[in-house]
Amino acid sequence: MAGFGAAHRLHGEGITPVMYDKNTYHGGHTASFRYEGGFLFDIGPHISYTKDPRIQNLFADSVDQQYETLQIYLDNYWRGHRPQHPVQLHLHGLPEDVIIKVISGFVEDRQAADKPINNYADWLLASFGKAFAELFPMQYTRKYHTTTAENMTTDWLGPRVYRPNLEEVLQGALSSSAPQKHYITHFRYPSYGGFVSYLTKFVPLGNIHFNHQLCSIDPRAQSLTFTNGLVTGYDTLISSVPLPTLMPMIQGVPQDVLDASRRLACSTCVVVNIGVNRQDLSKAHVTYFYDEDICFTRLGYPHMLAASNAPEGTGSIQAEVYFSRKYKPFTGTPEDCIDPVIADLRRCGILRDDDQILCRKAMLLPYANIIFDHDRAAALETVHGYLDDIGIDYCGRYGDWGYLWTDESFKSGESAVERALSRRRHTATAV
Repeated sequence: MAGFGAAHRLHGEGITPVMYDKNTYHGGHTASFRYEGGFLFDIGPHISYTKDPRIQNLFADSVDQQYETLQIYLDNYWRGHRPQHPVQLHLHGLPEDVIIKVISGFVEDRQAADKPINNYADWLLASFGKAFAELFPMQYTRKYHTTTAENMTTDWLGPRVYRPNLEEVLQGALSSSAPQKHYITHFRYPSYGGFVSYLTKFVPLGNIHFNHQLCSIDPRAQSLTFTNGLVTGYDTLISSVPLPTLMPMIQGVPQDVLDASRRLACSTCVVVNIGVNRQDLSKAHVTYFYDEDICFTRLGYPHMLAASNAPEGTGSIQAEVYFSRKYKPFTGTPEDCIDPVIADLRRCGILRDDDQILCRKAMLLPYANIIFDHDRAAALETVHGYLDDIGIDYCGRYGDWGYLWTDESFKSGESAVERALSRRRHTATAV
């Protein structure tokens, strides 16, 4: 997504970039695949809910205006209960003792003196009180980010976690019809071909070489070496390669910069894709799972996004199971996760004993979500500072090393081009 954002911006300047992709297909993390039985899955859950009209129009044009517009419904699974999302606004239906503890903790915290916010755990306690923080978001943090809330900063939050007032909490506890308060309300998804279809009209904007895995960069000679033996020069280099993978490739990289790149943490995800012989699997498009004895953290249902994602009369489930090299290393193969996922789907009541599994696939994503631990800021400053010094521009979730959504990744590629063009204009002026 970031690479094609860069290509789009360069195209506007009349420049056709040379692009290299280690895969045999385009799209990176926004690729889509159709598996046995006709089931289509994206690499992880992707929907477009950008509010930027320019990006909306670009994506819509790329699929010739053939997209679905859906009102999103999100819910949660906690100890057998299915409250709507976000939980803090939909306590109704949970055990009475839990509701009492949560509201009491919420009120007590509002009456307490302000305390310094040194980490995400402090923010959760100050926002929701001890009971809610420990029962819900702190558990989810350990599953999704693979580390504790105490070990995380608040730099990534933005609109992602809603902080309600007391009236909203009470209304959601007393009534099942509490108002929706979430940063996503409606979203778009291509009618055909999966999320990667949003890139269709951007592919011709660059001269793309597939099956080219980068292995070495010489910033002095401005040359690239690939594992297939190709050595080529570059004018300006823009990279969306994950920083911990990129830095060891750079010839002459200082040891402190290399060490800093190794301190950057990111989760690893195994996505398990299941095709089932019925459609009525869930009312929600996405369900969040807090229980730590359930192996997956989140479920999505691709057949609910577009009818073409699954054969008629069938349904599909995508489960996310998280690990991380730094905090929870993954061992084994992606396929090892399939049976535990199916077992937990049955235990949660998502799958029935008589359901027929029509498709079962698993894929390992070595880089999933950036972990905003306390090492990130200083390490990232060191790495980005070095790349700036040697004139390598970076973009995307793993180049910027931030919590970027797809539209933000596209714009990150555009911004990288702006930096590169600005530097060239400045050099030309100086000469």
